[in-house]
Amino acid sequence: MRTFFKNSTGIVPCAEWEPYCWIHIECPVADDKEYLQKFDIPPSFLNDLEDIDERPRVEYEEGWFFIIIRIPYRNGNPKIPFSTAPLGLLFKDEIFISICHVETELIKDFLTYSVRKNINYKDYFDLVFRLILNSSVWFLKYLKQINLHIKSAESELERSVRNEDLQRLFQIEKCLVYFTTSLKGNDILINRLKNLRNQKEKYDEELLEDVEIETKQAQETTQVYSDILSGMMDAYASVISNNLNIIMKRLTSISVLLMIPTLIASLYGMNVPNFMENSRIAFLLIFLVSMFFSAVGMFFLRKKGWF
Repeated sequence: MRTFFKNSTGIVPCAEWEPYCWIHIECPVADDKEYLQKFDIPPSFLNDLEDIDERPRVEYEEGWFFIIIRIPYRNGNPKIPFSTAPLGLLFKDEIFISICHVETELIKDFLTYSVRKNINYKDYFDLVFRLILNSSVWFLKYLKQINLHIKSAESELERSVRNEDLQRLFQIEKCLVYFTTSLKGNDILINRLKNLRNQKEKYDEELLEDVEIETKQAQETTQVYSDILSGMMDAYASVISNNLNIIMKRLTSISVLLMIPTLIASLYGMNVPNFMENSRIAFLLIFLVSMFFSAVGMFFLRKKGWF
């Protein structure tokens, strides 16, 4: 699906392409790919964007700037609800195109915010930095939701340590790994864009500072949540191990207690003469002796804390 936007009272939709407008293509189909061919975009750029794991970078070829940033999105997977994907930004002369192969809330929010604040882009690099800034804001929004997932899983684990809840924490940790990797890539990209010789004098210093601050904040928040989650998982792993040790200790204690009457009964059940083979109270006496020694054994085990 392709849409067109231009500067007005903010960044607003327009009916069709016109010079210096912004073409956004989301989840491109065959018709969109055919439409892109008329702009003579290097095929390698379009092929790279089809790789969901493509890293952030900036390239220049045949007069085209090609910039990839990583953006967060909600993928609809209940196990791993959030992930990241590449957003490709291509521009040359009077053409600016953005391409993303997943559905994302980021672009809609960016357009709504620009209209509300009456924000326009001065040039294509200005638009690139604003999109990176908006991606960092969305990283922080999704991190707040991830934190709610962590608290929910923690509440469940406090009631009972189940494999399902631990698996849930593992999946959340995967989300944080994706976020950390993507934010590091975006941070490196920002530094490369800052150092472009023919553009560095044109940048809006205030906007650039905001981009760096938001990106660093998203990185630090992701790292904090990741550290908390790692510590929590280690703690619960220790709890599970400790619970297993307690169970094994109790089972061993029960085995020891059962072994006492078994041993006594085995000795008196042997087919050899003993002084009680003709006694009518032999069974009762052996039973009472067995229970006595079992009780003594339980007393000592409880004193040791095994019960």
